[in-house]
Amino acid sequence: MPILNAIPQLRTTNLNETIDFYTSRIGLTVEFRYQDFYAGIRAGKQVFHLKQVDTKDPSIDFVADGDHFHLYLETDDIMATAADLRSRGVQFVRDVCETPWGTREFVIHDDQGHTIYIAEINQD
Repeated sequence: MPILNAIPQLRTTNLNETIDFYTSRIGLTVEFRYQDFYAGIRAGKQVFHLKQVDTKDPSIDFVADGDHFHLYLETDDIMATAADLRSRGVQFVRDVCETPWGTREFVIHDDQGHTIYIAEINQD
């Protein structure tokens, strides 16, 4: 029996604002919502979950300090995606850049401070 998917979960202190960030600012869609504390957000063929909690996610500072990420989202046109997100008021932590491993990517934070990389992966 094969594993079909891996689904990450991000914690938020304000589920409504975080859903709004991912839908209105990033352009993703709500896959489901369960009561007032849980939701799924669809990004292409993948889904990640959001969970309402009382205190700030302790991984936010750790991830930022270590130059890690919470989510790595893929696009097929990095420049168009960057322009679209800028037009929606998304602030960039790191602007579009070429990486030594062959991607073009930029970095943003969501409304809670989670670090999100958005990348165009060279398929050559």
